[in-house]
Amino acid sequence: MMTDKKPLSVAIIGTGSRSAYLYGPILNALAEEVSLVSVWGRSEESSRKLGEYLGVPWFTDINRLINETAPELGIVSVAKDANGAVGLMAVEAGLHVLLETPIAVDLAEADAIISAASERRLKIEVAEQFHRRPNEQIKLKLIEAGIFGKVYSSFNDFSGHAYHGVSVMRSYLGFETRPLRVTGAVKQYDLAPHLSRLSGSFDSRTEMQEHGIIEFEGDRLGIYHWTSVGYDSALRWWRSSRFLAEKGMGISIGDAVNQQDTLTILASGNEGRQEITLERRWERIDGGPLESIIAHTGQQTRPIVKWSNPVYRKPQGSTIQWHDDEIAVADCLLSLVNAVRTGREPTYGAMQARTDQEIYLALLKSSAENGRPVDLPLNI
Repeated sequence: MMTDKKPLSVAIIGTGSRSAYLYGPILNALAEEVSLVSVWGRSEESSRKLGEYLGVPWFTDINRLINETAPELGIVSVAKDANGAVGLMAVEAGLHVLLETPIAVDLAEADAIISAASERRLKIEVAEQFHRRPNEQIKLKLIEAGIFGKVYSSFNDFSGHAYHGVSVMRSYLGFETRPLRVTGAVKQYDLAPHLSRLSGSFDSRTEMQEHGIIEFEGDRLGIYHWTSVGYDSALRWWRSSRFLAEKGMGISIGDAVNQQDTLTILASGNEGRQEITLERRWERIDGGPLESIIAHTGQQTRPIVKWSNPVYRKPQGSTIQWHDDEIAVADCLLSLVNAVRTGREPTYGAMQARTDQEIYLALLKSSAENGRPVDLPLNI
């Protein structure tokens, strides 16, 4: 456990695009907490470009990086298929790590990382940011406060793919709620020719739809839906997540960038619904960085529930005006920093990331076996 408040030294392990455009600015903005000291990449050219861009030494030899720059934390930012191998390398080099998603494509690789970290008493956090976005965090604060009572069922309707969507769905039920069984269906369909925003082409397209029913302990239920063209097709613009609870419900609807959250509980008298009002509070009345979200519940016993932006800093004017996804990723990093400083576990962590990936793999397995329900845990 570390008790001093000096910035923790960080190395970026990998030269994926997020290393430069996302993690570089986040590390600079959190200079009181972390200090970037070096970068590592497989190729000399990509390592040099990233190092020069971020203004730090660059390496292709992890042992030289450790010996010459002495980082305490590693941010593993590589292509997803390499997460397992590179993540294990970083842990075996002695680094506390923030791993990109999924923790590993293969569960055996995830277990190897977890085991290596446990042996070395190292902390692992995973950059699963979807449930950390501000609009999701205020809902989780309300659930934690007991405003909705027990959540019985949770739905992800295209609000994030694979492990991301599974994570959003699980967050409403509580990450401590154990999944028991998964039934999945994956179907392929031809679509009319239209613009792919990511490739810029107007070719004919094929869509892969994924649907899953996840049974949890306590007779609770999760429903998952996703489409492979959900990030770049005008045909599949819908985004929604929902939960149904003992005392009310919550629903987010809209498209990818225009989400409307409607949260309701029983009104006084128990005959109608009362809407919870969400208020985004900015540094100034006319704007600036996000400071917090206030939920006005209308209840006398708990009239206000508050989520505070974890990256908001004083004095006034010192906080970058990040969008919600950047705030969420920065919160992942701060979770790791706080775990290293205090000796406690990260707020999400490797085991939750493994469970999200396990559920997704079980969905694919169930579909491949003609919809046969697959019990958890998976045999690997």
